[in-house]
Amino acid sequence: MFINHNYIQTVLNEAKDASKEAIDQVLEKAQLKKGLTSKEIAILLETTDPEQIREIYHLANAIKSSIYGNRIVIFAPLYISDYCVNNCVYCGYKHNNTFPRKKLSLEEIKEEVSILEKMGHKRLALEAGEDPVNCNIDYILDAIDAVYSTVNHTGEIRRMNVNIAATSVDHYKKLKSANIGTYILFQETYHQPTYELMHPKSIKGDYSYHLYAFDRAMEAGIDDVGGGVLFGLADPKFEVLSLMLHNEHLENTFGVGFHTISVPRLKKADGMTLDQFPHLVSDEQFKKIVAILRIALPYTGIILSTRETPKMRKEVIQYGVSQVSAGSCTGVGGYKESQDQTNIGQFDVSDHRPPIEIISELLKEGHIPSYCTACYRQGRTGDRFMRLAKSGQIQNVCQPNALITLMEYILDYGDDDFYLAHKDLIYNEVEKIKREDIKKLTLNYLEKLKQGQRDLYL
Repeated sequence: MFINHNYIQTVLNEAKDASKEAIDQVLEKAQLKKGLTSKEIAILLETTDPEQIREIYHLANAIKSSIYGNRIVIFAPLYISDYCVNNCVYCGYKHNNTFPRKKLSLEEIKEEVSILEKMGHKRLALEAGEDPVNCNIDYILDAIDAVYSTVNHTGEIRRMNVNIAATSVDHYKKLKSANIGTYILFQETYHQPTYELMHPKSIKGDYSYHLYAFDRAMEAGIDDVGGGVLFGLADPKFEVLSLMLHNEHLENTFGVGFHTISVPRLKKADGMTLDQFPHLVSDEQFKKIVAILRIALPYTGIILSTRETPKMRKEVIQYGVSQVSAGSCTGVGGYKESQDQTNIGQFDVSDHRPPIEIISELLKEGHIPSYCTACYRQGRTGDRFMRLAKSGQIQNVCQPNALITLMEYILDYGDDDFYLAHKDLIYNEVEKIKREDIKKLTLNYLEKLKQGQRDLYL
């Protein structure tokens, strides 16, 4: 097993004695953007000196800017079923919670998708509880097809990421054939005793089966996978090192590691209280974790949900976050039912702003909200994406595509004032594109959008 608890604890203990010079050496090495060893990451995790923590933040910001520029990818979750056979201690969907369970029909899924598309969304993350009877793989596949087949006059969903329970190679092959984007799965906690405590008497309680889910997914041909833990269940330093070891295992075995890492923090949910958990992560700890993840895995996307407040989201975008959800609802059928407040959510949400308000703030802060989904349709996935990212060549498509999708959003989902307020920003950003042929093509696409064409990308 690639998660060795004794090794991780030993590395963390040894890092506590690191000198200021040793920490500075790690930060100097990190500037090369070639990643860090577990021992080097542990040294940063154990750092308590305020000046060095500020340097970690500064370096994380610089690394993110050099790779991602000022782009922020936008998405939303789509919950389709809250039936669940598991009793995860931290989850509002746990089997022992008594509330009217719901599973969307295909027509209801299309209604939810239509609402989301009218918000401007082009990229969704499908979410569902684990229930082999009420939410089997055939239902998931039908749901994906319903998402992709829903078309409004302004467009459709162009990329469907999937976050469902660990499953078999055969089922992952079916997901691959359904044209999913990234397969996302949170380990929740890599600390095995805590994992087993958090998942009593359930399918999900098999630590090893869950841990090797990405191996099975990659064996099935899914080459973009996204990991994560629920920070607050176990020692966050242990979790960060475990994420690094998991990424290393995937790189060594399949040639490519995580496409994304999600960083959810434990939030209040029905049937539990936060005082049950001794490892809650403070705001300062959380910011440091995000920054260290960006330094440790420079080319891996970092995803932040609406679990976090607008203030926290604004801050950690500076330290490494590259994707954020917007206008999210964590309940089944929640987008249609959002006005009557009858929906049961999986956990409490802290950012309730509509997407256009989030977009406006990002633009005000100098970010470029991106609805781009081009890489999947152009075959830039897995190790091919990582090679392009590490070479810097991905910049030739990512920034132009972000600007093109932003213009599309402004034209289709904003009003005249919104267009007038932000169109100059787009053209100013185009002028920063270094390759003249790419700049010319981007300008051409912007004009075609204004003439009515849609879904243009490099």
